[in-house]
Amino acid sequence: MPQDKPLKILLVDDEPLARTRLRELLGDIAIQFASEVVGEAGNGLAALDFLRDHPVDVVLADIRMPGMDGIELAGHLGACEKPPAVIFTTAYDNYAVQAFDLNAVDYLLKPVRTQRLLTALQKVAVAPHPDSAVLAGIGQAVRGGGRTHLSCHERGRLLLVPVAEVLYFKADLKYVTARTAEREYLLDEALTHLESEYADRFMRLHRAVLVARSALAGFEKAAGDDVDAYGWALLRGVPDKLPVSRRQWAPAKAALTG
Repeated sequence: MPQDKPLKILLVDDEPLARTRLRELLGDIAIQFASEVVGEAGNGLAALDFLRDHPVDVVLADIRMPGMDGIELAGHLGACEKPPAVIFTTAYDNYAVQAFDLNAVDYLLKPVRTQRLLTALQKVAVAPHPDSAVLAGIGQAVRGGGRTHLSCHERGRLLLVPVAEVLYFKADLKYVTARTAEREYLLDEALTHLESEYADRFMRLHRAVLVARSALAGFEKAAGDDVDAYGWALLRGVPDKLPVSRRQWAPAKAALTG
């Protein structure tokens, strides 16, 4: 990114004092590196909401935040057509910092120092944006669980799908459909990856279907001439029936009664 005009920056941190300090540091290096803070957010969800209408060049994001952390935020941004550069601010130990560094994610250790901030911003022009799949894997290891939201690109907009509201995932060709009680979303995800990431929440019913354990309401055997399924899973809150393979019939029934 050439410095023919100030870089637009979004500060994302749940601590107002941390955001204030970053503002002050950016002011201190204004002569060496021109920038403009165009907004602030207290977590990843608020940041994505801001970015829908306010494009920026750089996001300075804390890692540990309630609602949506910085790693998940960066993953959603990485899936965008023109993502901003992401620089993490973190108090993590050296092992985690090295992992981010190896995956081309720049970072600033708290308390952030002036020269280190300047160096990070100077890398923005040449540093590649982190891969969203890599970030999802790192995030799962760091936070001990999967993402809280999934990305859906619809009519040029980024929509977020809360995983807690998903009743099932169904694979069809290159896309996966996520079904909530209200509607369906098309995701650019792999069913096998979702199964691994959310093993505690979802279980496989069929080679093309994962269901939320909490959504199961019952089962019925398929007709003898039904080639699509050995049986069908009934769900809470929606009329949909999901196919269950012969292999998954017993485990699925056990999950409901257990």
